[in-house]
Amino acid sequence: MHLELAGKTAVVTGGSRGIGKAIARELAREGVSVAIVARGQEALKAAASELSAETNVRIIPISADTSSDESVKAMVERAVAELGTVHILVNSASTVGSLVAFKLPDVQVATFNRELNVKVLVGLRCIQHGAPRS
Repeated sequence: MHLELAGKTAVVTGGSRGIGKAIARELAREGVSVAIVARGQEALKAAASELSAETNVRIIPISADTSSDESVKAMVERAVAELGTVHILVNSASTVGSLVAFKLPDVQVATFNRELNVKVLVGLRCIQHGAPRS
């Protein structure tokens, strides 16, 4: 694929594994410098090393808890300090072992709120802290 993204920068939450890592890989293959974000420092470092070696593109591992506004703010500040303007934001954060109810009566409000906080509100947090820097 050629998306004409060479020279751009991206932040990918949930970037140390799964879909987030796959997205970071494809962005890097397009020539995008990527900050991958997750909670686990070891997995982040391993993923950054792997992706950087594979693509010869700058991959920055940033540990952050996307359910925390303060943590997201610090992550955005570091990403901007390391990469400059962030052009692309991909929200792929998730909680390990997420429970999905397949029947509406089985949905637990606390579980729903936790999932909403990590998977949806991270986008708002990243935009709030990142957009003023663009």
